[in-house]
Amino acid sequence: MNSPAPKLEKSWLELLNPAFQTQSFQSLKLFLTQEKQQGKLFYPPNSQIFRAFELCPVDHVKVVILGQDPYHGPGQAHGLSFSVPQGQELPPSLQNIFKEVESDLKIKVQPGGNLESWARQGVLLLNTCLTVEANKAGSHAGRGWEPFTDRAIQSLAEKRQGLVFMLWGKYALNKKNLIPPNKHLILTAPHPSPLSAYRGFFGCRHFSRANAYLAQQKVHLINWADH
Repeated sequence: MNSPAPKLEKSWLELLNPAFQTQSFQSLKLFLTQEKQQGKLFYPPNSQIFRAFELCPVDHVKVVILGQDPYHGPGQAHGLSFSVPQGQELPPSLQNIFKEVESDLKIKVQPGGNLESWARQGVLLLNTCLTVEANKAGSHAGRGWEPFTDRAIQSLAEKRQGLVFMLWGKYALNKKNLIPPNKHLILTAPHPSPLSAYRGFFGCRHFSRANAYLAQQKVHLINWADH
């Protein structure tokens, strides 16, 4: 018997309901339940696992920024890729993202690392894996999240047109085949982590290029300084 889908923003629930009924998602739910029963701690909190979808309904999406998995330190992950709650120290990748925003747009980004304002403006900040065990990066990879988030990316790309997809690093670049290039703008660059940012993330100008494309679609631009 199919189990009920998780609570999700209405438009995404409608789009992704088939994904919740797949064997891979049922296996994922079983895995997470067993991990909890063993007393393992994972992030983000249950109420924030689907936060990216809650803040950015299907018809509001303008830009998609793909991350890999949530931050695995205490208090960092809150359901949005690259984002941390206000008051948390900025992770290195986020520092580099802000450096590129400031260099690209010649603006000053507001202090703090909470990107909820980006999300509310139409930036889907989606990790391809939505949970992680505390202090163990990549620990929930291959457990069932990837087929689900692949379905989310593909379904969104099929339903909408004129979106900007920012794919940073090899892991995100592997998702390129899910996106029809004739319908959307696909921007690729190395990952913003300190290990690779100097190989082409700095200077990629994705933020100005995104807004130029959105202007062509005659939709409101993203205020990248406001988050």
